[in-house]
Amino acid sequence: MEKVKKNSELLARLEKSMYFCKKYCDMNEDTKILKLPLSIQSFEEIRNGGYVYVDKTDYVWKIANGKKFNFLGRPRRFGKSLFADTMRCYFEGRQDLFENLKIMDLEHTLEHEWVKRQVFEFNFGGFETAEALYDHISGKITEYEEIYGKSVYKNLKDRFKSLMEKAFTATGHHVAVIVDEYDAPLQHTLFKKEEHEKLILIYRSFFPALKDCEKYLKCLFLTGVTKFTSLSLFTTLNTVSILGYLPEYSKALGLTGQEILDNFQFQLEEMAEQQGTTVSQLLANMKAMYDGYHFSEDTTQEVYNPFSVINALSDKKIINYWAASGASKLLSDILKRDDLSGVDFDNCSLDEDELQLDDVSIDNSLLILYQAGYLTIKSHNKKLELYELCIPNKEVRNTLYTEKRGISGYDIVER
Repeated sequence: MEKVKKNSELLARLEKSMYFCKKYCDMNEDTKILKLPLSIQSFEEIRNGGYVYVDKTDYVWKIANGKKFNFLGRPRRFGKSLFADTMRCYFEGRQDLFENLKIMDLEHTLEHEWVKRQVFEFNFGGFETAEALYDHISGKITEYEEIYGKSVYKNLKDRFKSLMEKAFTATGHHVAVIVDEYDAPLQHTLFKKEEHEKLILIYRSFFPALKDCEKYLKCLFLTGVTKFTSLSLFTTLNTVSILGYLPEYSKALGLTGQEILDNFQFQLEEMAEQQGTTVSQLLANMKAMYDGYHFSEDTTQEVYNPFSVINALSDKKIINYWAASGASKLLSDILKRDDLSGVDFDNCSLDEDELQLDDVSIDNSLLILYQAGYLTIKSHNKKLELYELCIPNKEVRNTLYTEKRGISGYDIVER
């Protein structure tokens, strides 16, 4: 009897394997199964390595050929670094990587297509001291000086100004500057006043070069989580476009429900099969867990957390991924702040100026929680000039509930 049971189980597994094998073989070359891009931030690797790429290149093109100074803010793990790398590849004229993507039709509207520009790329992620950030910026400038010649200047501002001018002269094209995770060092030192102030001095010794060399610049693109308006980057570059609150960019990062259906159909079917459910029910479960982010007053434009979705499809499990990937120390510190005592996170608000214009500081914990992705826009009250906020989804609710244990004064309902 036991042998018959084992044979039946083996037969069931074989039939399941044959089903998916047949499903794969029936697909033609254009629709073959692509790999999931788990934590891959290289656009070139995704395009050449057989990975799924959700096409966001229309947003890349619009920013690259729009205003000169741009900042796009989103919570961590929302695809900012991949977006920045895609921008770099576009500015470097890597047409081969963009075949069959939305950007191709847009590029044809320009008089000069696929111009190869010098891109000066920086990533401030992982640096927590002024000394480490200075060494990174100086080291990157030194790398580029090996191409265009060493500067006679010693300070960051003048060295970078000289570098941009030389690159413009040598190539005949305006340069692009990309700074990914520009705010990471400032986030890490929010509760370390002395180091935070030292870092601000580094920022103020570097970013003014961009304003002084505007005539050599095609585009400055910054990514980050939070907006520190007191820096020279925003006070000196007073024309920086804050893209994160504009409805036309609300879906530039993250995944829409339609994008998940269009790009991950096979993985959805495979996961639903394993869980013994339907794709529609699976999507409903994923929506409750990972969807619900609104980044503008138009709350009909909703996105999922891409990091969690891709990990769930890979593991075939709907569990907390985003919270486990980091930043719990910052959340724990914020939740202990007195200004959050008694706050109902499903019914709280910020006025328009606070949300869109105010500097992030330890005195405005709600703003930090919003920009970090723990709260999202529920609605916009134009009459009262208020943004009403709430917890976006079950994954974030679970995270807040877990962190707030042992901290009195909170009304977070575990659902």
